[in-house]
Amino acid sequence: MPRVLPALLAVLMVSGCATRPADTRLPLAFEAPAGAPAADVAVLDRWWEAYGDPQLTGLIDQALIANPDVRSATARLREVSALRQSALFSFLPQGDATGSARRVRTEQLDGTAVSIPGFNTSGVAENYAANFNVSWEVDLFGRIFAADRAAKGDLAAARFNLEGARAAIAAQTASAYFQARGLAIQLGDARETERIQSALYTVVSRRAQIGIVATSEADRVAGDLAQAKAQVQGLEADLQVQRRAILILAGRIVEPTANIAVTPVVGVIPQVPLVLPSDLLMRRPDVREAEAGVASAAGRRDVAGLALLPTITFTPGVGWSRVEQPGFFTESQSWTLAGNVLQPVLSIPRLLADLKAEKARTEQALIAYEKTVQTAFSEAESSLVRLDADRRRVALLTEGEARAGRAYRASKLGYDRGLTDLQTTLDAERAWRAARTALTSSQVQALQRSVQAFQAVGGGWPASSYAPPKLATIKTPTSAQNQAR
Repeated sequence: MPRVLPALLAVLMVSGCATRPADTRLPLAFEAPAGAPAADVAVLDRWWEAYGDPQLTGLIDQALIANPDVRSATARLREVSALRQSALFSFLPQGDATGSARRVRTEQLDGTAVSIPGFNTSGVAENYAANFNVSWEVDLFGRIFAADRAAKGDLAAARFNLEGARAAIAAQTASAYFQARGLAIQLGDARETERIQSALYTVVSRRAQIGIVATSEADRVAGDLAQAKAQVQGLEADLQVQRRAILILAGRIVEPTANIAVTPVVGVIPQVPLVLPSDLLMRRPDVREAEAGVASAAGRRDVAGLALLPTITFTPGVGWSRVEQPGFFTESQSWTLAGNVLQPVLSIPRLLADLKAEKARTEQALIAYEKTVQTAFSEAESSLVRLDADRRRVALLTEGEARAGRAYRASKLGYDRGLTDLQTTLDAERAWRAARTALTSSQVQALQRSVQAFQAVGGGWPASSYAPPKLATIKTPTSAQNQAR
């Protein structure tokens, strides 16, 4: 033993050598358009309130409670918490009290009776026993601390996984809600197109009846009117499907879709805070989950290394027994003070192989952490750059849609007065409708991009983790401003 122990200690020192640290170096700032405000913890905590829509806020709050993904992640967190307690309790003294009782009645049917005074083979015999044996592993090498580090890492990873699930559900709900708004706008445009086509068909039909225009022009307008009606039917179905998707995300599956009121207004795109990479690493749940995974893997690696050292177990115990037989009685009690030492010898190759496997898993966790950090930085930068481009695109399309609308209204007025032909009017209307469709799509895309940007910069901390600060007041634009937009 004196020769083996130094060798084992040397093996443990080698096994405890840490693998190379993760490379988390990042630029000091994102390569994104400047001028964005500094990170506001209150806005990032409940970023969906920045849109100023009470219905959206209510839907996300409901989804954060009732959505199956969030509930499953919550149950997983409770499971990991219980497993951590179980792992730590195994290092405390273990022992169970046992008791037994037996009653035996014996009748001698044949043979020679024993004539010893005080003893007879026939009669009732009773045996009682009670024992309490304890087993306690004396942790001289800190196995409990290594196991606790691994368990804490698992618990933190489960908690950050829950935060990630909450952030993902909030983003999905907001994105689906904005998509429904876009469909509502497109449905309104389609109904307006149907109304305009109906009015044009009425005018052309009257002109065809009195012989001013050919009947083929009325047939052409009738075809466009049929297409407009078909588009209305398709958009109504798409909007209903989108409303059902929102209800499912909010955990309100059995409710009718009419309970989701979708106004045909895009709304204002909020400012997304531009944060530094250091703030990003502190906020994003996936980054913190990956970091907790590294801590958990390192703890398991240390546990595997400590398995090469001796295990000392203290095993005290107490016992009591009572025996009653015909003509005989005895009662006794006992106590035991014992211990044992377990030193791995032939199992050392297997333990070393297990240690190598744990070191490889720790290296994988480090690589996964590095990849998560790189992905987080890339997503944050790309989402901010694209959101800024979407803002400029919406501004350009807004101006283009306004001009196309003026051109259509002038052409429609000229056609009503007989100054322009039908083809010119229809072309102007198609150009205007195409501009409106492109504008609506760009506005919805910008809103969804803002959701992605909030998620990329680490928005969505659970309100239960700390007392949230007061939210900044956000003014909702007036109907006149919305109409101007």
